[in-house]
Amino acid sequence: MTDAPDFTLPQPGGETVTLSDQRPAPVVLFFYPRDNTPGCTKEAVGFSDSLADFDAAGARVFGISKDSLASHEKFRDKQGLGVTLLSDADSDACERYGVWKEKNMYGKTFFGIERSTFLIDGAGRIVREWRKVKVPGHVEEVLNAVRAL
Repeated sequence: MTDAPDFTLPQPGGETVTLSDQRPAPVVLFFYPRDNTPGCTKEAVGFSDSLADFDAAGARVFGISKDSLASHEKFRDKQGLGVTLLSDADSDACERYGVWKEKNMYGKTFFGIERSTFLIDGAGRIVREWRKVKVPGHVEEVLNAVRAL
């Protein structure tokens, strides 16, 4: 287990979230590539639909991408999301969690966020990580891991 890199990131509405301030609650961070894309929408809706279960397990859930706060607001409102979205516009948190990767699509190489989820325990340690996440069944798997803490 390694210590989770701390960060302070803005959320729509202007408030900020600092990871270390969430203790002693466990935290789920899901990093996703872009607002309003099919896989990211399914993932964010899935976490939002299960938010009451995460709350019951005592966990906080945050989605993080490089999208702007305005983009997050539109995404949240259009999809009816309950999960808190954080903007990592300068990709500092993405880089410290190792999710800012070189990607290849249709023969083009570019940098982007590798869909990844981290479960952080109440002491601020990464206890589980999921890389190259496939969305179907992922939220349930993360919820089961939270309940097992």
